[in-house]
Amino acid sequence: MNTNSSYYEANANSFFSTTVSVDLSSLRSRFLAHVRTGGHVLDAGCGSGRDAKAFSEQGFRVTAFDASSALAQLATGYCGFSVQVRAFDEVDEVEVYDGIWCCASLLHVSTSDMPRTLASLWRALKPGGALYVSFKHGEGEQSKQGRTFTDASEGRIRGWLAHIPDVDRLQMWRTKDVLPRRDEEWLNAIVLKSPASPRKPVAGGATEKGVKRF
Repeated sequence: MNTNSSYYEANANSFFSTTVSVDLSSLRSRFLAHVRTGGHVLDAGCGSGRDAKAFSEQGFRVTAFDASSALAQLATGYCGFSVQVRAFDEVDEVEVYDGIWCCASLLHVSTSDMPRTLASLWRALKPGGALYVSFKHGEGEQSKQGRTFTDASEGRIRGWLAHIPDVDRLQMWRTKDVLPRRDEEWLNAIVLKSPASPRKPVAGGATEKGVKRF
């Protein structure tokens, strides 16, 4: 068990109570604007199950997983449906989901593993689907309170997506932390997959539409 998993196993109850009531409705709405009504959404690294439950209540079919068995158990009780115990490196589906939601979860993936992890999630996304990710804004990796974090800048996200095909649009924007007593900035991104699959990576001259520059 890695240090991140150990942390969440030991602190599942406190993490659940701290995050389950956080209002991220505006972020979810921005993501769902790109997801087919009633479509299949994967909440990857769902934590408390807050967003998975919200998606389900809005009429979407939801699959959710978390690497922490303790958190998955709490999320199952909260959501009212089974949350899988699973890690990012176990995602092997092909074109199953209309939307994939990775809210503050990919930040525990190492920089070296990030391109491979994103590629696996991308394969699991249907053509025309949407992938949402969020990271603490910054560069490099850091350790804090028994966890490791991979931060992201706009340039890092573009780099991680450089060799992923079929990218139709990339949108990025920053937000302030919604938890009290925190003064952190978050980088959000929505990556839209081309419905026509023209094999167009972000790098190599492809056009980025809707990218907010900073």
